[in-house]
Amino acid sequence: MNKNYKEWLNKGWLFFTVAVLFLWAKTYYGLKTAFTLDIENSIQQFILIITPISSILFFLGLAFFFSPKRRNKAFMTIYFLLSFVLYANVVYFRFFNDFITLPVLMQYKNFLDLGGSAKSLMHPMDLLYWVDFAILLIWLLRSKAKPALAFRKRTIGMIYAAVIGIAAVNLNLAEQERPELLVRTFDRAKLVKLLGIYNYHIYDSVMTAKTSSSRVFADSNELTEVLNYVNSKQGQAGVNGEYFGKAEGKNVVLVSLESTQNFVINRKMNGQEITPFLNDLIDDSFYFSNFYHNTGQGKTSDSEFIIDNSLYGLSRGAVFTTNANNEYNATPEIIKEHGYTPVSLHGNHDSFWNRNTMYKTLGYDHFYSKEEYHVTDENSVNYGLKDIPFFEQSMPMIKGLDKPYYAKFITMTNHYPYVTNNENMEMIEPAETGDGSVDRYFQTVRYMDESVKKFFEMMKEQGEYEDTIFILYGDHYGISENHNRAMSEILGKEIRPFEHVQLQKVPLIIHIPGMEGKEMTTVGGQIDLKPTILNLLGIDENNDVQFGTDLFSEDREDKTILRDGSVVTDKYVYAAEAELCYDKETGEEIDGEACAPLKQEAQTELNYSDKVVNGDLLRFLESETEKTEE
Repeated sequence: MNKNYKEWLNKGWLFFTVAVLFLWAKTYYGLKTAFTLDIENSIQQFILIITPISSILFFLGLAFFFSPKRRNKAFMTIYFLLSFVLYANVVYFRFFNDFITLPVLMQYKNFLDLGGSAKSLMHPMDLLYWVDFAILLIWLLRSKAKPALAFRKRTIGMIYAAVIGIAAVNLNLAEQERPELLVRTFDRAKLVKLLGIYNYHIYDSVMTAKTSSSRVFADSNELTEVLNYVNSKQGQAGVNGEYFGKAEGKNVVLVSLESTQNFVINRKMNGQEITPFLNDLIDDSFYFSNFYHNTGQGKTSDSEFIIDNSLYGLSRGAVFTTNANNEYNATPEIIKEHGYTPVSLHGNHDSFWNRNTMYKTLGYDHFYSKEEYHVTDENSVNYGLKDIPFFEQSMPMIKGLDKPYYAKFITMTNHYPYVTNNENMEMIEPAETGDGSVDRYFQTVRYMDESVKKFFEMMKEQGEYEDTIFILYGDHYGISENHNRAMSEILGKEIRPFEHVQLQKVPLIIHIPGMEGKEMTTVGGQIDLKPTILNLLGIDENNDVQFGTDLFSEDREDKTILRDGSVVTDKYVYAAEAELCYDKETGEEIDGEACAPLKQEAQTELNYSDKVVNGDLLRFLESETEKTEE
């Protein structure tokens, strides 16, 4: 063996080269098999091949700056972290069809409570993401030479020159494939496809830092600009319409229907109704059949935030976690000034989604959480307390509240992976698509429907029903794009971008005892619930920042904006991720020019809402109101 070759081995060149190849190979494998990246041409395929290289060299190269004694340990630590980042995204993507952001990592406490959900997302083949780490670790431990990666400064310089060169080529090709890529932060799939998973996280960290600085540099002039926008929008919708004050003085009960999409309403599975109680209830209620969720990564917490504030959740992370100490003008705080007792009830830990902090910020008087319920192995499943015992144990709490009250019930049995733990919960046969999550989904939806039925019965028995309005809403989608094959079988049609947007419909049922209901076809979303509730209660909140409009207003524009930038109107559906425009009635793809104004308006409105949240602009609201009055 010649001298140069021995030196190459002894200095760790072979070890370093193999490590880079291992990490590149499994990263490319993950990008190709674990994520839905829609490679459109050979250039994008080439980009996918080279994207991991620059970031792998950059991060592994950092080990060279440690002392020789610590270099091996540093190298393996970095290697482990890169492997973990890749694998964490693989598991996260399986359910959320999305990529992890830094704000999401701030919600790490949530993952401690995932239980069966997390286990169901892990597959035996996932060992492929860790076998290389085991091989390298054994190599280091058994190697007599104990590679210390003793590279000369010139060699290290060459490695980082390669990093810069490859990164420059990558970015240039990415910009050619997607102009303005780095300003389209909501499209994380394209960022990963064209920048790579590790470069995406570098970019995400920069954006997080930029967002964090927004509050420091914000001023009241930004709020004035937002107020001008929302006031013009509210003016177009009219005020104090036909239903203003129709529920004045009544209790308000909101029921969050976990993961419930609108397609289950009035649908049968194996000849049985999936939601028999809700189907009957809509005949005697205001049923909004064109109602969409507006949530992002915050899922259930986003829906809560949107409904209480008429502000959008953030494009990255969850407001409940990232901006819990902001100043808000939320519904609980507003109605408390009108004599209401606002509370929330949920059979999970009070710290999940940081609710114990955020609820205080929003103005809730009390949060009845898992600690105040009797939870056992028999009456719990998946995330916690089953829906039927949840409602049963909640009744004494409701009965003891000062009236009128504003009470939000958050169900959770119908949560991924949609499991049951006894035959009593299985009130309908599962579907038979071969996709376990989709097949079981209908069973847990049916159980949830039964729990709501029992809740209404108990409200009547305890004399709470007549003086209460009930608002039942789906919080977010239950079945992601990862299950399109099974959903195509359920719906009997291909899931195109048009159908994907339509699947973001969730139920909204407003039941007011004594009032005749009807189907409402106006296009709206969760963003519209705050002004709708306040108007029903006869509360006129002037000079407020809310992006929604009263769903009962005859003058409101039939439109809602989804968090990903998609827009639905009574005429068009703009699917943002695919950048396609459709006729809403026929589902036919049409010229994109028809949706161009909608695309622009969505970007404007979402940016304004993000400014309010990231800049904590509502802390200036009182001073702005005083200026207006003067």
